[in-house]
Amino acid sequence: MRLLLLLRHAATEHTGARLTGWTRGVHLSDAGREQAAALAGRLAPVPIDAVYASPLERCQETAAVVAEPRGLKVETIEDLGEVRYGAWTGRTLKEVAKEPAWKVVQGNFSAARFPEGESVFELQARAVIAVERLREAHQGQTVAVCSHADVIKVLAGHYLGLHLDLCPRLVVSPASLTAVAFGPVPYLLRLNDTGGNGDLAPARPKRARRRRREVASAES
Repeated sequence: MRLLLLLRHAATEHTGARLTGWTRGVHLSDAGREQAAALAGRLAPVPIDAVYASPLERCQETAAVVAEPRGLKVETIEDLGEVRYGAWTGRTLKEVAKEPAWKVVQGNFSAARFPEGESVFELQARAVIAVERLREAHQGQTVAVCSHADVIKVLAGHYLGLHLDLCPRLVVSPASLTAVAFGPVPYLLRLNDTGGNGDLAPARPKRARRRRREVASAES
């Protein structure tokens, strides 16, 4: 493989609020479909030889938007699927942040195991093995893989030589691109590229945003 394009799926109604995990039937939101189309547009100049995705719908749908204009079929790889969150699946981030295990996830990522789920070490092992198989199968080619934030973090960390405990410091946004080139050593070409700089602007307080919406509604 010459170039690995790691694509995070675009947004769903639960992105950033709930640990959807392997819950089936979670599709892209309207905003997510717009994000996927924008991602495909940014990738249009890049020759891509194959597209793979996690089996979950949000990844399949995002990958399809990239693959279909190129006449490519989205191939599925289960080992590139989401973290198996176990008992945390479906819970909100606010809820799990109160759990003692959350401190381990945040501060000692390499030792973290999700209750009744898998460990981060197991996640990284299965994801890296899957990508290494793709590298062998697609020598000299460019391959796009649509997966999930934590999967992309641990893959990027592996190819950068980062300890697992440092991987949570990487940010992987919906519909973002992280690109790794392979030469004598792996080279990180892109990390969390969303095509804009809006994420660098200060976040507006929710109360202020709500008040602006109310004013706009009253004036319309």
